[in-house]
Parts: sequence; C-alpha cells; structure tokens
Amino acid sequence: MRSSCLGSTSHWKLFAVSLVATLIATACGSTAPLLSPTPTSALPASAAPSVIAAPPAATPPPTLAAPPPVSWTDCGGGFECGTVDVPRDYADPLGPVVRLALIRLEASDPAHRIGSLVVNPGGPGESGVDFVRQVATAIFPTEIRARFDIVGFDPRGVGSSTPVHCLDTLDHFVPLDATAATRAGLADLLGGAKAFAQQCGERNADLLAHLSTADVARDLDQIRAALGDEQLTYLGFSYGTLIGEDYASLFPTHIRALALDGVVDPSLGEAALRQDQAVAFEGALDRFLADCAAHPSCAFYSGGRPGPAFDALMRQIERHPVATPSLTNREPVGPTQAWDAVTQALYARAAWPVLAEALAQAQDGDGSLLLLIGDPLRGRNSDGSYSNLIDAYDAVTCLDWPSPRDPAAYSAMASRFTAAAPRVGRLLAFNDVECAYWPVPPARLPAPVAAPGAPPILLVGSTGDPATPYAWAQAVARQLSSAVLVTRVGEGHTGYLVSACVRGAIDAYLLDRSVPAVGLRCTH
Repeated sequence: MRSSCLGSTSHWKLFAVSLVATLIATACGSTAPLLSPTPTSALPASAAPSVIAAPPAATPPPTLAAPPPVSWTDCGGGFECGTVDVPRDYADPLGPVVRLALIRLEASDPAHRIGSLVVNPGGPGESGVDFVRQVATAIFPTEIRARFDIVGFDPRGVGSSTPVHCLDTLDHFVPLDATAATRAGLADLLGGAKAFAQQCGERNADLLAHLSTADVARDLDQIRAALGDEQLTYLGFSYGTLIGEDYASLFPTHIRALALDGVVDPSLGEAALRQDQAVAFEGALDRFLADCAAHPSCAFYSGGRPGPAFDALMRQIERHPVATPSLTNREPVGPTQAWDAVTQALYARAAWPVLAEALAQAQDGDGSLLLLIGDPLRGRNSDGSYSNLIDAYDAVTCLDWPSPRDPAAYSAMASRFTAAAPRVGRLLAFNDVECAYWPVPPARLPAPVAAPGAPPILLVGSTGDPATPYAWAQAVARQLSSAVLVTRVGEGHTGYLVSACVRGAIDAYLLDRSVPAVGLRCTH
C-alpha cells in the first residue's frame, strides 16, 4: 500500500534488499531506482460504488483451456522474455484479453532442473520483470538458480503488462500534504484524490474493474500452465503474499511449494489494516530515533535528543518546504516527500544511517537526499519520468480493500490513529483516501484464508516489520490449516534478503519441500 509497503510497498519501491542497496547508493549520489515491497506514498487518487463481490474462495474459477507455451526470446543480460495472454474478465473467458509480460533466468543445471520458481516482489504495483532482471542473480543462491528457472511477471495493470495509466506525470500531486494537517491541506488532498480517480476512470474504463488480486491469482495459474509446470512453486514478498493466499484458496491442489515472506492478513478491514501499520511504523520510527540517541556517531544525534529534533524538523517542513540545492531542477521537500523518505528507510535496518544523514542535511537546509530516498515510493525515475506504480497501486488497493466512501471518515480515522501513533497516524489514515472516489466498486470482502487441501505453506514474519506487522503472519498461520510460520527477530520488512536463517529455511523448502521445525526463530 502506498504508505505501507504493503506492502511499497515499496519499492525499488521494492523490497528489503533492493531497498537497502538503493538507499546506500542514493546516499553516495546515485539516483538508481530501487525495487519494492510496498508504497507509502501519499498521493491523491480515486473513487467507487458500493457493491462488493464475495471473497475469491467463494467463487470457483471457470475451467479454462490451457494457454500455449511461452515463446521465449533473448532480452539481454542472460534473460529471456515472453508474454501470456489471459482473459480480461474470467467470467467471460472468450472475451478480450490482457497481455502479461514475463522474464526468465534459465536454470544453470538443466539436467537437475526442478521447474520454475515464480517470484513477486509486492506492491501492489511493483514490476516482477524488473525485480528478476535487477536482483535475481544477487539474491538467489547458486543452488536455487541451478535447479529452477527464476520467473518474474508484471501483474495485470503493471509495467510492461497491459497497464493502467491515470496521469502522465505526478509532479503536480507530489506537493499535496499526505497528512492533511491543515484545513486547506485536507481540501487540496481531497480535491486531488477526486481528480485522480476521475481521470483514472476515464482513461481505463474497460480495464479498471479487472485488476484485483483475485484476478492476478487466476493469472498466476495460467502462467503456471504456460510454463509447463504441473504444480506451482512460488515465492511472494509483501503484497505478493496476498497473491499467494488467493492462489491457495483458488487452486490448493496446484501448489508444489508456496513461500510467503512479509505476510498480509486478508481478514482485516481497511481501517484495521492501516491502523496496524500506523502502530508498526510508529514503533519502527521510535526504535530508529532511540538507536540514534544512543550513538553520538549518528548523523542526526542532535545532542542526544533526535526525537524532539525530528518533530521540530517535520513541523518546519510542513510550514516551509526544504530546498534541494544539490539537485538540478527538483522540487523542494514538503511533508509528503519527507514522510516518503522516512517510511521508505524504515523498511530496512541497514537504511537507518542513510535516513539519519538525510535528516541532518535537511536540518541544515538541504533536502536533496530526503527527496532521492523517497523517489522510488512515487515511482519516479532518475530521468524525471514515472512508472505506473502509483496508478496500479491505487487501482488494486481500491478493489482489494473496501474503504469508506465518505471523505469525512478519513479525518475520523486520523483522530483515532493519532492516539495510537502520534507521528504517523495521519499519514496512514489518509493512505487510501482516493478510494472514497474510485469509479468501480471493491471486488472482495475481508475474509480469512483457509485453503483446505493445500500442502504445507511456509510463512515468514519479522518482529520489527513496519509494513506487514508480525501479528499478521501469526494470524494467517492460524487461518491456514497447513501453514508453518518462521519468525525472524529483527527490524525491517521481509526476511529473505537480510537473514541467512530465513534464507536457508526458504531455500530448503523450495528445493525439496522440507518444512522447518515448528516454532523456528531466526535471530541472524
């Protein structure tokens, strides 16, 4: 979710490791894009009717003819690319199609190849094609790359697949205050959200109702068949875990191995989801500030009182945006850009020093580093263009999470959230305000995932995860009859990229379906 990573997600707007690498590169002056867990952007956006369909498990998918095998072509760097056409509307399987973009890194040991490992980095709105191209060789160990074709795909509406496009640029939306801290700020945010939603509906009239995660889960089974795999082997991060959960509900017998890292709880309503995230981000921010206070070497040490210094800086930015003199032709940093940077950096413990340096520079009148850190959350590229991350994020979120249609409800949520999360409560309360105006109705009701008949499903939850709180992994472990939960004790979003213990458990499960011991806790 935009402010959640949900699941940033976000993002090169990407997920854990890519995020760290990008932030570190950014601190050195690079503007290379990240990769993604979920977005925590605070842009405006959308609108919607009120009829809600049943959860995906209640509606068996229609029987479809198997798609033709993927026709792969070389697309550079040792990768092959291809496409799969799937029904735009699964209730009309012979009707119009959407085209899905795929990428593959072939198994290096074809004689011992197990099959395809399909991965998704999260978002919603993150590109699985970019994820595999940018980080697959770095994050997956030799044995995984030897035994599996690593396959990424752009979900419908995203990137190189049939995309949703709402606006040509987000530059005029970024200055809006995502926290709606003043009456004028609230009016601007609501006006921007309504305009975004209206334009999104006008530009995507035939596509917008068909971008739900349940649709993506059905697409995933078509991808499995087109890859020639009898059963699916899948690794999903952050919002990619919801894709996996819906897949397990719809196709429990089609699963070979399903590993979900940074788990989303599908039983939560929108308000509970965002309040949980507000508390989790608040806790991560508190721990960052406490860590900085304990170390005089921290760039934002502020005489041992970084907490009050942070609050003063954010109030100052709210009144007077900070210039970005180290950058050419870039906007000053206002509240939205500042909070994007803060929440983005909280996705990974290794990014804390970069955030401290960015805050210290902003304190001295240069917000350039803050702006660069937050750019991935907005889908902004180094050349000034934007991906369709935010367009897809809003389109999927408003379908997946029924949200209030009354704009005043978001202000009421802000009051409640602020009591539990004084610094970030308002940011999360208005995260989905576009959905008050979204032109198509939600496609699902909150409901637990059960997936009877599925083989063991591996879940990973991190105790310090700000975007997908650990309690969500615990809840889904109770909902799934075949779940095994691995707990990572530590800060940051997802575990595979930062924990050798988690990586070992997931790799062993993917390779030979060995299930880790019940109660496994990873501290390294």
